Amino acid sequence: MNEDINTLRRILKQTKIIAVVGLSANWWRPSYFAAKYLQEHGYRIVPVNPQYQQVLNEKCYPRLRDIPFKVDVVDCFRKSEEIPALVDDAIAIAQSAMAATGVIHHERRAKHRRR
Repeated sequence: MNEDINTLRRILKQTKIIAVVGLSANWWRPSYFAAKYLQEHGYRIVPVNPQYQQVLNEKCYPRLRDIPFKVDVVDCFRKSEEIPALVDDAIAIAQSAMAATGVIHHERRAKHRRR
């Protein structure tokens, strides 16, 4: 576990732009709370959710592949069964990808690590 925490710290130190898949505009949702916290600590947040035009005063993109620039990290707030469809897009636009705590899809995790 300490290795995972150290890896996360290393990634976040090298990160400036974070795409947040499934970011909600509702303040009580975990995705909103996490993104707002990151934004308040100097990270640029790129919301990804087809339901919104804007979240946290940032333009919202319907899909990862619609983002016209590279991001450092893709943070996914989706159900584990939705992760496989996102991994290829995350790999295409970012250095790292992670799912919300407790959301694991082992097959795609292995694919991402092989990259």
